Amino acid sequence: MTLFSGVGAAMVTPFGKSGAIDRDVLDAYVEHLISGGVSALFPFGTTGEPATLSAAEYSETLEHIVRRVRSRVPVIAGAGSNSTAAACKHAATAKKAGADGALVVTPYYNKCTQSGMIAHYKAIAEIGLPIIVYNVPSRTGVNIEPETLETLATVRGIVGIKEASGDINRLQRTAKVCAETGLDLYCGDDGLTVVAMALGGKGVISVAANPAPAIMKKLITLCEENDFSAARELQFKLFDFINALFCEVNPIPVKKAMQLLGFDVGAPRLPLTELEPQHIKLLEKTMREVGLL
Repeated sequence: MTLFSGVGAAMVTPFGKSGAIDRDVLDAYVEHLISGGVSALFPFGTTGEPATLSAAEYSETLEHIVRRVRSRVPVIAGAGSNSTAAACKHAATAKKAGADGALVVTPYYNKCTQSGMIAHYKAIAEIGLPIIVYNVPSRTGVNIEPETLETLATVRGIVGIKEASGDINRLQRTAKVCAETGLDLYCGDDGLTVVAMALGGKGVISVAANPAPAIMKKLITLCEENDFSAARELQFKLFDFINALFCEVNPIPVKKAMQLLGFDVGAPRLPLTELEPQHIKLLEKTMREVGLL
């Protein structure tokens, strides 16, 4: 089962001046992403600051997004935790809210064994929502090993992996397992999109797609059309812009990028802070270079 192909937007969560989630901004933001050509929405992944949300904010906002989207694109909700019981609860909430799938990050901080990781994902899969496994060791401290991924590919309900290790060798090993097992591969590093697509990826789950949905859509389309020469040139053009989006920890820069485009998504919740002034100048410069400003 393929949940989506193309560009998935790793959504920010818009907080208003009161600190609550601003649904008016959220609605305009959803339309910006869909009209820009994204193929799926990913609320409450790392970019959505899920660790700062209450249970009510998570469930009510996810229900709101599903209603707003009206099945135009899949909604795949972040549902990870370092507690298996909590992750199962998130997945159940996402299923009840009408989400089409769940993006489930590896358990963080606990640093479980590979056997523990398998048990973790098997338990979440029992909820009955299609799962994309999410490997991002820079945030979690653990990696999904290829042998573990082979086992997870046999678990009913696990349909793909978002590979965000930033390691080209690991990306290639993951792509090989996906090709052999039928799992769908999604790039989790905007800067490696063309590499992942050349290795058989179904698409990218993208931070850059927030301010630049149409550009990321063009990049993926070039890859899907096997025009890797043009795709390579576009990837090079995006290089500085993508780096600027990660000049501080995600989602600090991308929230500022959305503000620069006129979407009042608010500041991140503490302990994350606003983008430093010198980095705002860098971000503005690179956004102009790719035609966003």
